[in-house]
Amino acid sequence: MDKATYEKRKVFAGEKVPSMKRRCVGHDYTRPGMYMVTLAIEGRRRLFGHLEGRSDGAPGSADAPRMVLSELGQAVEHCWQAIPSYHPQVTLVALQMMPDHLHGILAVTGNIEVGLGKVILGFKQGCNKAYRSLAAVLQQQTWPTPQQQTPQQQTRPQQPKHTGHEKGLLFERSYNDRILLHDGQLQRWLAYLADNPRRLLAKQEHPDLFRVHFGLQVGTHAFAAIGNRFLLQRPYKLQVQCSRKLTEAEIAERVNHFLAEADQGAVLVSPALSPGEKAVMRAALEAHMPLIFLSANSFTSFTKPGGKMTEACARGDLLILAPWEGRSTTQAITRSECLALNAMTREIVTGADAGTLREELLVVRSRSEERV
Repeated sequence: MDKATYEKRKVFAGEKVPSMKRRCVGHDYTRPGMYMVTLAIEGRRRLFGHLEGRSDGAPGSADAPRMVLSELGQAVEHCWQAIPSYHPQVTLVALQMMPDHLHGILAVTGNIEVGLGKVILGFKQGCNKAYRSLAAVLQQQTWPTPQQQTPQQQTRPQQPKHTGHEKGLLFERSYNDRILLHDGQLQRWLAYLADNPRRLLAKQEHPDLFRVHFGLQVGTHAFAAIGNRFLLQRPYKLQVQCSRKLTEAEIAERVNHFLAEADQGAVLVSPALSPGEKAVMRAALEAHMPLIFLSANSFTSFTKPGGKMTEACARGDLLILAPWEGRSTTQAITRSECLALNAMTREIVTGADAGTLREELLVVRSRSEERV
């Protein structure tokens, strides 16, 4: 949909509901471009296979994290590989199957009449056909959903369950897409896909540290939280805030200063907005220091930290807090949002009453234990 049409229809659309499955307004999906798409199984049933290995398994070893595809998973992979035979302008770059969803990277190398949405629709129709042909086998098996396995994960009201699979539909309605816009973005996507099995295994091995908790009250703000919430009780918390005008030498000096404080027991707290703040938090992450990171992006129930944050979370060295709902990674952060994040950081470091905070953490923990 072009922007002019969107603006005309917006007034009739009602209140905008947060969604990760909207197309980018004004972007022409029929023209050349590269995309990462994510499709989830209806009801989050784990039909594509299962994970093996350990989250700390060395790459290439027998313990390395990996997916073992089911018969349906293999059929879906075959449908993905067949896309270029129907759309020659589409080149497949990567695919990562997971038990209840998949991530794929593809490139549209020339103008394509039908657009990306029709390409994905055709792929889903092929997968539905394979799903129906295997339906008799699948009905004889019990496929646990994440909610059935760990009901304590759900700390916000449940949405009505979808019934698309009863009509022979494999995937949830629509899909998420990300558009390649920046240098280095493809390399980050590829690393993200390859790291997916390890991150999910880490989440299964340390469920409480990777569970998303909604409504954690800290001071005057409520956050969605992933990680070690008890870092908030540490007596010495230090805000990492650096001017954007710092030289490289000054940044190096600040890094050494904050690492020395962390070595003395400080928990470093920051949204990591400026180059200096990013350098400090990156160095502290590498050094296995305790960190509280404020994220501008919102969380869903399925959000998982990536890269070295996965390891830090599993060690109990990291807490990630997200103050806002419905904010995606594609939105550029504004000056007012930067100021708000810095103000929240100051409140975490200096303002929250220790007794009130301890009460909040115990309430969250007791709710989780009740659901076990």
